[in-house]
Amino acid sequence: MFSIGELSKRTKVKVPTIRYYEAMGLLPEAERTAGNQRRYNKAGLERLSFIRHARDLGFSIEAISSLIELQDHPDRSCEAATDIAASQLADVRAKLKRLRTLETELSRISKGCDGEGVSEDCYVLASLADHNLCDGEHQKA
Repeated sequence: MFSIGELSKRTKVKVPTIRYYEAMGLLPEAERTAGNQRRYNKAGLERLSFIRHARDLGFSIEAISSLIELQDHPDRSCEAATDIAASQLADVRAKLKRLRTLETELSRISKGCDGEGVSEDCYVLASLADHNLCDGEHQKA
């Protein structure tokens, strides 16, 4: 059995986050000692590790909940899990595309000013003030 502090150390998930996952139903409620301290078993540790890894990969709480539901029913098809992972991959690819666009535009703007003049003539500041000076559409990723 693991205390919440030990679970936190082993998974690198902060204690308040563990409590949050428990309150959200992602992590089963812990057993309690006579002193009302939480105690987690190996299954709790494995579940929290699963959640942590999924969060590291950018999955939403809703997606993780669906994945856990599938994990809890090993007789079900894994098609839904594959669909969830494919959707996450598509989201990551879209973000990467937006980031590449931002990188290109920021590089172009940065090169437009040598930093030698005064701020009223600064191309960086002018570009930020007038979107028409940009090469194209872009938005934060």
